[in-house]
Amino acid sequence: MDGTDALTISVIGDLANIDRAVWDTLANPEGEPYDPFLSWDFLQALEESGCASAANGWQPAHLIARDASGAALGAMPLYAKDHSYGEYVFDHAWADALQRAGGQYYPKLQCAAPFTPVPGRRILARDAAVQSALAQAAIGLAQRAGASSVHATFVLKQQAESLVPLGYQTRTGLQYHWFNNGYASFADFLGALSSQKRKSIRRERKRACEGLRVRRLRGAEITARDWDFFFRCYMDTGGRKWGSPYLNRAFFDLLGQRMADQCVLFVAEEADGVPLASALNLIGGDALYGRYWGRVADVPFLHFELCYYQAIELAIELGLPRVEAGAQGEHKLARGYMPVQTFSAHWIAHEGLRNAVKHYLRQETPAVVDEAEILADHTPFKKAD
Repeated sequence: MDGTDALTISVIGDLANIDRAVWDTLANPEGEPYDPFLSWDFLQALEESGCASAANGWQPAHLIARDASGAALGAMPLYAKDHSYGEYVFDHAWADALQRAGGQYYPKLQCAAPFTPVPGRRILARDAAVQSALAQAAIGLAQRAGASSVHATFVLKQQAESLVPLGYQTRTGLQYHWFNNGYASFADFLGALSSQKRKSIRRERKRACEGLRVRRLRGAEITARDWDFFFRCYMDTGGRKWGSPYLNRAFFDLLGQRMADQCVLFVAEEADGVPLASALNLIGGDALYGRYWGRVADVPFLHFELCYYQAIELAIELGLPRVEAGAQGEHKLARGYMPVQTFSAHWIAHEGLRNAVKHYLRQETPAVVDEAEILADHTPFKKAD
């Protein structure tokens, strides 16, 4: 592309206003690993179910960039928000600071896959000039709408860095991912661990599965009854963690209808078939994504079995390079998950808050980097001689 003179960027609002194939060509272009959370099916299911809606503080305001012929060259999944829930990159302190100074932090614009702390592309264009134009258009929309800021969360590092010249500030976070170092089996993975950690994991798995069996369900194998039980588990976990779970049963119905082949349920059952716990994973092009889990009875180590060890086994079988098991969780380290830096980009209109955030990030970023380095020295893997 020689320039952006003929580029037109518009707000399309709901994803229902763009053809599924057009969006997916931008979200998951040929040659790139498939990201289920950027797909039209996933994002539109959030909107159609009402989870990502104006009523819930997620007003879709997606941007589309088109050339003079009307062909779509890029997109930006964007939402106008009146709160900071469901993001997993916490800016409540920033909001409080601006409000104490007499300003208004909300509404703000959020470029994200809602409720999904999974790193990935956020500005969906291969051409750097189109990416830049979309990022600038988001700023322009914020200024016209009186929004305080634009946030692109869980964005790839290279994309976050490309936004710095436009006035976005980069924030660093921390997650734990498991990496498949060419393992042929779970036993092969265990062989890479220290003797103590290897014994500990075997002990945990034995305790978790005493008197239970774990079923792995995918695609058409997942029945309405399985989804019902999973949703019961999800509501229990969501109620305890967040008070009000973000997703409803209608969303999981749509997910099961549209993305069944990407969905894997691990269900732990007693010998008589009574289910006790369930965990949902989505399969991507280069990763298995652990998303939600819940249980109706306390069983020691069952959380680790369903969310971590079963996921590792499946990733090895599918030949996937890694497992991403969601936000936070230092306890993942002892189970073979490595610390990984995540990134977000933030444009803030208010000069005072912008400078305060810049100062804050100068302190926070080195602390996060140091933490990741320290944690990496305490992995369960055998130490090199």
